[in-house]
Amino acid sequence: MTTDAARTEAIALKDKGNKAFKDHDWPSAVDFYSQAIDKYDADPAFYSNRAQANIKLEAYGYAIADASKALELDPNNVKAYWRRAIANTAILDSRAALRDFKYVCKKEPNNKDAKLKLAECEKMVKRIAFLKAIEVGDPPSAFVDLDIDSIQVPDDYDGAKLGDKMTQEFINDMIERFKNGKQLHKKYVYQIIKSVKDIVYDEPTMVEMEVAPKTQLTVCGDVHGQYFDLLEIFRLNGYPSDDHAYLFNGDFVDRGSWSTEIILLLYAFKWLRPKYFFLNRGNHETDDMNRVYGFEGECKAKYNEKVFKLFSESFSALPLATLVGKKYLTLHGGLFSDDKTSLDDIRKLNRHQQRQPGQAGLMMEMLWTDPQTAPGRGPSKRGVGLQFGPDVTKKFCDNNGLEAVIRSHEVRMEGYEVEHNGKCITVFSAPKYCDTTENKGAYINIGPELKLDFHKFDAVPHPDIKPMAYAQNSLMSMM
Repeated sequence: MTTDAARTEAIALKDKGNKAFKDHDWPSAVDFYSQAIDKYDADPAFYSNRAQANIKLEAYGYAIADASKALELDPNNVKAYWRRAIANTAILDSRAALRDFKYVCKKEPNNKDAKLKLAECEKMVKRIAFLKAIEVGDPPSAFVDLDIDSIQVPDDYDGAKLGDKMTQEFINDMIERFKNGKQLHKKYVYQIIKSVKDIVYDEPTMVEMEVAPKTQLTVCGDVHGQYFDLLEIFRLNGYPSDDHAYLFNGDFVDRGSWSTEIILLLYAFKWLRPKYFFLNRGNHETDDMNRVYGFEGECKAKYNEKVFKLFSESFSALPLATLVGKKYLTLHGGLFSDDKTSLDDIRKLNRHQQRQPGQAGLMMEMLWTDPQTAPGRGPSKRGVGLQFGPDVTKKFCDNNGLEAVIRSHEVRMEGYEVEHNGKCITVFSAPKYCDTTENKGAYINIGPELKLDFHKFDAVPHPDIKPMAYAQNSLMSMM
């Protein structure tokens, strides 16, 4: 095939990719752009377009690589600089983003949006430097000076009252209150966070549970502040009860604009039924992510800064994994950089010594890694963590007597995906993610026989509040 013919075919594939992108089908867009590159690898637009699709898939490491390749082919490609800046912002590398935003402003001095993004990026760099400067090794507990008993709830408060114990009546009232755009009184918020923090702090790093006869467990993936879609799960599948346990596998907050409603409701269920309701920490239950992706801003807007600090401390107390029936290891991200890592290593991990996951180590890998189709391990498409292949998953399951690993952390267009010859299962429970991705949500029901029963569901309408409404800057709105 001549070069001209290959380029013509590649352009046709790029056009299909553009159509898929317009339809919010990001995986298909990436696939078409990749096919175009296979046909003809000298057009910077193919890489730049794929970078944008990868941003939508949160594959920020891939997006940075694609934008950099586009710039190799065309050093003046302003779109590629812009997209690399956005991807670097997403992985919290604000200094790298700053360099690219400066180039965009230099090339397009009248671009008001670029000037705004540059100014916001400069603020982020300064804020990160400030937080690092005031960081202390072992900060005092946010609960130390919290005198909940002294806080008075006014007589005209129009919600249910909460005593020393959580009740189903209070939860029912809370659900309706949140649907109507109302908040809880801050005393009740403090009570819920404190009670759940104490419960989960005493749980092991890897909770081990069985599915008792005549009961079932439902495993849900990321819900990301999509409160009305969470209620749809309960409507379709039933609310938590003593014979219907739930496990939420991380990423309760950020992005969606009802994160406080979701986490307070999940915490309320945990307080009411601590032995039948389970919460694994996700990579978005961390300070760095909450500052950028909206949860900190939402806490401050709806309540106060104290609430965010209390949630932050409670997040660091959450377990990192749940072992279901000795067959399914459920954790947010995935597997490890070392084949010798075992369930005993997770059991022994003292998560209380390290509040935030950092850039390396067992906790980071449990929260951040992703599966890949190729054997072995590879660099992360996110720019954080790593990827693991089917051979890694098989070896881990064989060595630890597991049937499969259940994880979340990634959008799946059908809500779930069974990979690695059935050994790696991804479940994602935020349909129409961020109001832009045309994906379904899913959850998994597991009965006493430990068979997996997959259920898909569609997004439901919600009030007209956009995702990332409480993010501290508009940089994130570009993703």
